[in-house]
Amino acid sequence: MKYDTIIIGAGSAGMSAAIYAARFNLSVLMLGQEVGGLLNESHCVENYPGFNKIPGIDLMMKFKEHVDSLKIETKNDWVSKIEACDSSNPKQRCFKVTAKDFSGNEIEYQGRTIVLATGAKHRHLGAPGEDNLSGKGVSYCATCDAAFYKDVPVAIVGGGDSAAIAGALVSEFASKVYVIVRTKEMRAEPINRVRLEKNQKVEILYETEAAEMLGEEKVSGVKLSKPFEGKDTLDVKGVFIEIGQLPQSELAEGLGVKLNDRKEIIINDKSETSIEGVYAAGDIGNREYKQALTGAAEGAIAAFGVYALLQKVDEEKDVNIGY
Repeated sequence: MKYDTIIIGAGSAGMSAAIYAARFNLSVLMLGQEVGGLLNESHCVENYPGFNKIPGIDLMMKFKEHVDSLKIETKNDWVSKIEACDSSNPKQRCFKVTAKDFSGNEIEYQGRTIVLATGAKHRHLGAPGEDNLSGKGVSYCATCDAAFYKDVPVAIVGGGDSAAIAGALVSEFASKVYVIVRTKEMRAEPINRVRLEKNQKVEILYETEAAEMLGEEKVSGVKLSKPFEGKDTLDVKGVFIEIGQLPQSELAEGLGVKLNDRKEIIINDKSETSIEGVYAAGDIGNREYKQALTGAAEGAIAAFGVYALLQKVDEEKDVNIGY
């Protein structure tokens, strides 16, 4: 079967694209190993309209309920490659998606268009000891692991929103939270930064870097780039790395889609990429602001683009789909 569009990624951007494409009566396949993506790790979302406060995983499950209500075909396959089919005829243009299911069986799908919504992955610090102690006190998910550090001191590395939110969450369990910020001030939203600064359990170390993760079988401390209270190490039992994300754009790069120097897909205001028929939305794109809301909006825009392109190809005329 050749689908009108194959959406790769099942976070806010991918599911939004799927919902809109289905409502345009297009045949849709959504491929995503984890429904919800990184937003599942968000302890509390407070800036998505319609919800004063909601855990990220609950918000994504509401998206999934909407997807399921439209009977959109969804598979948890891992995509390894996307390539253009051999055809010079626009009406026969397609893309071949190679994927593997949970059993390791290789499957090929064909889509007339592609929406890339593969999101991002956690950025690693690159400090000595980090990789060896990953899962042994070094964590990239405060929502997942905060409760494991009850009544012990921990460190958060980062100066943005994710670090501020992680610091507030971890402080509900830990005896003390040190937030290590390499700059003179935090870049977090003012409301999140102020909450952290007022938290009695939190100590913010500005213009300081986490130079090394210490410990053998588990984290025993963090070596600092400059002394704090007369010591160049912090005695902590856990370290949460919250320094941003990296776009998962390997599939796009393999297809030949143009990326910027940060490996983000370059998209225009219609979510179009450098290859006709290929769209991108969410954290994988080069838009400055990356939120669940903006990702969902870009996914919807991508679906509008898919519909308009297919109508144009099939009817050989421009259409105005309106709103």
